[in-house]
Amino acid sequence: MGTLYLVGTPIGNLGDLSPRAAEILKTVDFIAAEDTRVTLKLLNHFGIKKALISYHEHNAASRGPELLQRLIGGEDGAIVTDAGMPCISDPGEALVALCHESGIPVVTVPGPTAAMTALAASGLPTGRFLFEGFLPVKKGEREAALQTVARLPHTLIFYEAPHRLRQTLAALLAGLGDRPCALCRELTKLHEEIQRTTLSAAAAQYAEREPRGEYVLIVGGAAEPDTTAQLTPEQAAALVRRLAAEGQPLSEAAKQVAKETGYRKGDLYRLALENE
Repeated sequence: MGTLYLVGTPIGNLGDLSPRAAEILKTVDFIAAEDTRVTLKLLNHFGIKKALISYHEHNAASRGPELLQRLIGGEDGAIVTDAGMPCISDPGEALVALCHESGIPVVTVPGPTAAMTALAASGLPTGRFLFEGFLPVKKGEREAALQTVARLPHTLIFYEAPHRLRQTLAALLAGLGDRPCALCRELTKLHEEIQRTTLSAAAAQYAEREPRGEYVLIVGGAAEPDTTAQLTPEQAAALVRRLAAEGQPLSEAAKQVAKETGYRKGDLYRLALENE
């Protein structure tokens, strides 16, 4: 029984192919590629001669079982995408599932990913994020997808092609409201551009500017609700007492809650004393 290797390839700069990835591509029996023409250029650059098999969304249903049989027969295979890590938002995930179901070892040879590269460079919060990939083309499905994530505090990651960028920026602005964002274009390539802006400013800019290259859009998450602003005076005074019970001087607790709620410090202090 063979092994399926998931091999990350450069997202632009060919120097990002790891030595391990190059060695695996040299030693496997076959390479399943999203676009064999793109992968052939990569292999030629590194002097690798290997059998290429086309595997993409339009033939995955039939080609997947064929590749599976070769792996069961003892051949080792690699799967690559045109750029970045395979099996992320592409049909390679179906082949990986088939391998797990059949007990075929799956080994990851990690490499660059456009999503993580853009997120790291965006300057937006990275503690919690959600990868959405490409938004649906149909308007109703696109609006439903945005409605699902609109209230989440997570930073959002989207991919987009240049011919759809204007439409997507308009949809994001309408569905999420104006938010900070980063437009990351042609990552690791000669004309790489990372622009920190807002959705409204980006939409206005690209109404005049022709989009070029592949984009990763990093969009800020929904703002956390300001619950303290909705407190009644009595609730605010209760918060003062709770802070005091935790060891904070009552005067300092009243000052802190007053700053957060907009109520007068003296009023909160008095209410907290009256209700002790």
